[in-house]
Amino acid sequence: MNNHARQLRKTSTDAEKRLWHFLRDRQMAGYKFRRQHAIGSFVVDFVCLECNLIVEADGGQHADHVSQDRQRTA
Repeated sequence: MNNHARQLRKTSTDAEKRLWHFLRDRQMAGYKFRRQHAIGSFVVDFVCLECNLIVEADGGQHADHVSQDRQRTA
């Protein structure tokens, strides 16, 4: 799973790159965010572990995975 997360970090979408620009380096009230982080069997776009917050930057690739996205959201 970690190799998959690593590959996703290398191939970020434009939306993920833009969002990461604002989340990185503790710019959001001093909270540390990680990108493309493995949690269980999922790889989430962004996570702040200290506040139990996951941020998903949905784009065109999610239109083909609606049922999987519902499961991930649950």
